[in-house]
Amino acid sequence: MKSRQFGTIGVLMGGYSSEREISLRSGAAVAEALSQEGHRVLPLDLADNDAAKIIRQVEKIPLDIAFIALHGRLGEDGTIQDILEKLGIPYTGCGVSTSQLAFNKILTQKALAAAGLPVPGNFCITDGVALDFKSAWAQIKSTPIVVKPACEGSSIGVSVVRHPSEWEPALKGALNYGPQVIIEEFIRGREFTAGILDGECLPLVEIRPNASFFNFTAKYQKGATQYVCPAVLPEEWSAKIREISLRAAETIGCQKFCRVDVRVDEGRGPFILEINTIPGFTGTSLFPKAALEAGLSFVQVCEKLLSLALEGEGNLGKKVQR
Repeated sequence: MKSRQFGTIGVLMGGYSSEREISLRSGAAVAEALSQEGHRVLPLDLADNDAAKIIRQVEKIPLDIAFIALHGRLGEDGTIQDILEKLGIPYTGCGVSTSQLAFNKILTQKALAAAGLPVPGNFCITDGVALDFKSAWAQIKSTPIVVKPACEGSSIGVSVVRHPSEWEPALKGALNYGPQVIIEEFIRGREFTAGILDGECLPLVEIRPNASFFNFTAKYQKGATQYVCPAVLPEEWSAKIREISLRAAETIGCQKFCRVDVRVDEGRGPFILEINTIPGFTGTSLFPKAALEAGLSFVQVCEKLLSLALEGEGNLGKKVQR
């Protein structure tokens, strides 16, 4: 029986981050797919931001393994991973330290640049102190300028500044999500994403939003963005994107499971924008699209991630015996 393979699977979703609603959608899709395949599934909405309360909530349910479908804080910053390790429950995705590193865009870009990987020119605000457009221009020396909270996902709080008048509200908006902000040059060109699963790069997806950039609405509103999978581009560029995406995942330590976002400047080549350690699993999500092109159904991807969790690489490993 399928239920014997993994025992009781807790699908952890919701959380308290700004991506809560997307997480609930991801978790519901995962829980439904696994249940229909015959697995024993317990969906669990973790809405509290107190670690002790979360531990008590999880302890009440006899879980054998956790499928983490929590996006943003709690799910991608190492918090839930640390809790699950303390409870001795194996989980999908990468471990505590890798999650902490990948969650912070400032730390990620520094690590990638140190490894010789191409990233957009950038500088950081770490103390929550705003600066004027003239100071930003002196650092980036081009427009548009991209302003991002360092520790948010789904393009929440992200702005593309094309005129000095847009600078102040963009920076204020990013600082609303915390004192750390990364400010980058805007890479003109096409946008792609590379799903990484068990050390292999899935078929590339090209992202073509109807909006001026891939914002929150473009990501989650059906019809707002066109996705081309497999991406159609010269093999030279395709090979380069796959190469740097795999190297980026290895550098951060999430080569078992992540999604790497890239933009390609026709004259300069590809640049890594960010790494997502818990990509979305909604109806419009890119990782499942790429996996399907590689021949893996939605539920097969979920089962693969659970199998990797039991191998114990990157987090606790514990064989289910039922």
